[in-house]
Amino acid sequence: MTHAYSYGAVPLDSGVTRFRLWAPSAPSGLALEVEGHPPIPLRPGADGYTQVDVDCPPGSRYHYRLDANTVIPDPASRLQEGDVHGDSIVVAPGAYRWRHPDWTGRPWEETVIYEVHAGLAGGYAGLIGRLPELAATGITMLELMPIADFPGERNWGYDGVLPYAPDTAYGKPEDLKRLIDTAHGLGMGVMLDVVYNHFGPDGNFLSQYAAPFFRDDIDTPWGAAIDFREPAVSAFFKENALYWLTEYRFDGLRLDAVHAIAGHEWLHELAHFVRDGVSAERNVHLVVENDDNRASLLRGDFEAQWNDDAHHVLHHLLTGEDRGYYADYSVEPAQALARCLSEGWLYQGQPSAYRGGQPRGEPSADLPPTAFVLFLQNHDQTGNRARGERLTALVDSPQRLRAAVALQLLSPQIPLIFMGEERGARAPFLYFTSHTNAALAQAVRDGRQREFAAFPEFSGDTPATQVPDPNDPATYQASAPWRDDPDSAEWLRDYTALLQLRARLIAPRLAGAVSLGAAAVGDRSVFARWELADGARLTVYTNLGPRLQTVPESLKPGPDVYATLLYESPAGGRDRLEHGELCPDCTVWLLEEPA
Repeated sequence: MTHAYSYGAVPLDSGVTRFRLWAPSAPSGLALEVEGHPPIPLRPGADGYTQVDVDCPPGSRYHYRLDANTVIPDPASRLQEGDVHGDSIVVAPGAYRWRHPDWTGRPWEETVIYEVHAGLAGGYAGLIGRLPELAATGITMLELMPIADFPGERNWGYDGVLPYAPDTAYGKPEDLKRLIDTAHGLGMGVMLDVVYNHFGPDGNFLSQYAAPFFRDDIDTPWGAAIDFREPAVSAFFKENALYWLTEYRFDGLRLDAVHAIAGHEWLHELAHFVRDGVSAERNVHLVVENDDNRASLLRGDFEAQWNDDAHHVLHHLLTGEDRGYYADYSVEPAQALARCLSEGWLYQGQPSAYRGGQPRGEPSADLPPTAFVLFLQNHDQTGNRARGERLTALVDSPQRLRAAVALQLLSPQIPLIFMGEERGARAPFLYFTSHTNAALAQAVRDGRQREFAAFPEFSGDTPATQVPDPNDPATYQASAPWRDDPDSAEWLRDYTALLQLRARLIAPRLAGAVSLGAAAVGDRSVFARWELADGARLTVYTNLGPRLQTVPESLKPGPDVYATLLYESPAGGRDRLEHGELCPDCTVWLLEEPA
């Protein structure tokens, strides 16, 4: 299935390349400059678009000229020479020969996500080498952090400015396709994290020739809001989503911070556009990150949302931290966790003290458990800490962390594992950049320090109070998680065992699963139960505290109910439960098969 793109350089069957640019506010000197050709003056039409066909093959370098001193890349460049300020390159979309063209993806209920930074994994080629172990562990969906071209060689990816161009710091476009192809051959899907709420601070020139791309009435943390009401802007991002799903055969997209997109109606439009543009037999999955907790997005258009509420209450229970947004989850945390397990979110319209009493969220109890992506760590929650500590460094009881992992991986919600978790990684995940503009690098450095200045441990001007410099290559190098720690093999064994259980006994009957309720058992303990699609009942008891917890008679496994022990951490937890006791730092999963 092919699509006629509104933007970019697209080779045609006739042998020419069609160049299209939306430039409604371009200066009169606008021109296209293709290597081997004289400059081609361009004059946008009434709709703001300019189009020209040029006799040039794939591989040709080109750029647009705004005036005598300003040349810019194609905003829909498929590939850059060098970096974001270099020339754009014409790319032949069908050059790669897929080895698994019949792959149609996996049902969402089978999803186990592995979030990874391609650069830290050794680029696309290095990540290919890690796929067999991930597949054997039980990962079914690789999720790449953003790869849209960004300035320099090191970046989380959220400073991207050319959304159609995969950054060459990780490899060539064909290397990316080979990664996806190889994953498909191992039975794994691949998702891409895309950023549609802003452009990075270096290398975006849209305001100089397409001023209507941005609104003048709404500001975001990154500047003027993108104007999705404008048809050409809407098309730019809708077609970008379709481009990744069809040309690169990604199996899904994770949309970053959609609460920063003005007007959620555009998100519904995007979902419909994508569904209509992808072959019906493919399993393509759309996921959002949304601080607004809008359940309405998850009733047909998007499969799931990252469950920040569940993360925050689990993080508080594991670490005791209650500063910043964790304060909202430190009051009656067991009740909060019970609500997250049974209904998805804690905040479903009630006021948030951290947000100044503003109401947050929509009712979510009617949604299936698979509408929520459950994680203990991810790039945000680890890397947005000043020193990027992982839970292996923050949780003082390793057994408590193991109990939380057991809760996460067998929950009917969709689990997400952050790279290295499966090996108990201790390396931090720090915020890193590689801005070549010295003033911008200093501004990022200073901003990062100010962000944490309110915390006593980062106030003052001593070496001990300094946040790691994002632009220092050592910050990036320190973040690689694939070092063997003493207990790496033990962690990997546990993750593999849990995910094998999930694949065999839970995932096949998640479609149609419903919550049967949850309750706090104590101040740090919960009970939750679900009915699976075939009538089986899945029950969990979790105690994330250091003290033995008495289980009320009404919540104990009944003597007349035969429930198989699915998993316990630590050993002996089920026996204690039979006597009405939930041992410290413990998770017990039971499965009652249908009669």
